[in-house]
Amino acid sequence: MIEHQFTEDRLAALYDRFYPPARRDDFAFYLRLVLAAGAVLDVGCGTGALLRLAREGGHAGRLCGLDPAAGMLNQARQRSDIEWVHGDLASVRWEREFDLVVMTGHAFQEFVEDDEIRVALATIRSALTDDGRFAFETRNPLDRAWERWATDYSGEVTDATGAPVRCEYRVELPVAGNVVRSVSTFTSPGWDGPEVSRGALRFLDAAALAAFLSGAGLTIEERFGDWTGAPLTETSPEIITIARKG
Repeated sequence: MIEHQFTEDRLAALYDRFYPPARRDDFAFYLRLVLAAGAVLDVGCGTGALLRLAREGGHAGRLCGLDPAAGMLNQARQRSDIEWVHGDLASVRWEREFDLVVMTGHAFQEFVEDDEIRVALATIRSALTDDGRFAFETRNPLDRAWERWATDYSGEVTDATGAPVRCEYRVELPVAGNVVRSVSTFTSPGWDGPEVSRGALRFLDAAALAAFLSGAGLTIEERFGDWTGAPLTETSPEIITIARKG
């Protein structure tokens, strides 16, 4: 999932149509963690689909979603029994308030600068209770997922009125270093013209991620290579990490 491309209201309203929550393997993985935690912060919550599923699944504790995209939060706020915060990890501060912090949809990869990662992890560590955990995932760079994105992320859905909306996705080539830049162009017959979104995602390997976590005072508790819980290997598509305060 690439949530940063759905920031405006019109596109945000289409996000769950392009990526239906019921078909997301990452949600199935994270939902069990959320349901087992008392207070949960979802960083980069998007439309709030994961927290909605948790509430519908019986979670009675505190659920809080944080997102910098007002359009996404406008979708999320259709549910009023969950706390929604407009902002990012550089603009908020919590002290020992959450038993679990999650980042889904590869949102962690949107931190393209070292300082962004350090600030984000420091804020997350501060937000965790003493025995709290941080669960997130990044794509394994050795899998080179960006080579499949033009096919994986191009497609068509219908909006609330039944009108078709087409997304054409392309990666900017050549890919240099560990940051992959992309362009998505959205079109629909009833629109005045196309809407274009640009994104940048950083690919870090397992060792680099471990170093950032350690530097932030977080200790890796578990790691997985895919959403079935398989061990992390060089060919795994994901680097799924569960960390706790060190």
